[in-house]
Amino acid sequence: MDTEAVRSFVRAAELGQLQHAADELGVTQQAVSKRIATLERQLGVQLFTRTARGVELTLDGQAFLPHARGIVTGADRAVTAVTPGSRALRVDVLGFRSAQAVVLHDYWRSHPGVHLDVVTLKANDPRTVVTAIQAGDVDASFRTVTDPAALPPGVRMIHAFDSPLELLVGPRHPLASARTLTPAQLRGHRIWVPGIAPRSEWAEFYDQLVTAFDLCLDGAGPHFGDEVLLDTLAESADVATFVGARDRYVWPASYDLRRIPIVDPVLVYPLSLLLPEHAHPGLRPIINHLRNLPPLTAKAWRPSWASPAT
Repeated sequence: MDTEAVRSFVRAAELGQLQHAADELGVTQQAVSKRIATLERQLGVQLFTRTARGVELTLDGQAFLPHARGIVTGADRAVTAVTPGSRALRVDVLGFRSAQAVVLHDYWRSHPGVHLDVVTLKANDPRTVVTAIQAGDVDASFRTVTDPAALPPGVRMIHAFDSPLELLVGPRHPLASARTLTPAQLRGHRIWVPGIAPRSEWAEFYDQLVTAFDLCLDGAGPHFGDEVLLDTLAESADVATFVGARDRYVWPASYDLRRIPIVDPVLVYPLSLLLPEHAHPGLRPIINHLRNLPPLTAKAWRPSWASPAT
């Protein structure tokens, strides 16, 4: 469907005259008339009746008008979403159920007028994300370059917030009844984290975690999605996985999965925000929101590139 024809119909309906619609749209009356005639042929109905004073909507025209307005509004928003200088603030997160997305949603709920696009770059290598920031494809990304010295000029990284890990297990797992767990209690248990991508920040995180606490981390096999992972945990008596405390997972009640906090020390995944040196002004209130999140006060372990002050 030709959106310009729909736009011509909407303006003619609202103004009552084809000439007025043409003047506003910057085309001839004949062009508006042809667009509407083509639209009527496509729909198989008559949208207007012509009168001495202009045009009036038929019953079909009245039924079509609110939907036509929605088409025009959607088209305008689509153009705005990709127009440099006018599109919404665009922030990359690892996934829409991740702690990053949850925190951004909390921010948006308290600032509902903010124009915010939350996207997910299909990239595991943070250098790819840095390139997207340099190109202006995204305004910020919740990713970490584990060697800050490798950041190119014009891109900076700030600490966003800490994400404590929890152990997620099924009801038959030997640790399922625990209220909390220490890292020492995890030794010898299979912790399945499928699809760990080489060169990714989380690959380095888990390498350091395994070394620090002598854990049995199994990264074998492709990651077929959260649903398959949750199915496996529900059926297994020996498989567990790590999830972030703010990560949002949903499973059937019959699965009876358990999220168990890890303490003494808390295992922290530090989340960072990559952004250009001259950042979008809409990022400032988001950064303030991140800084106002409740701090983690318990004894914690973090990977080598992070500290509470980063």
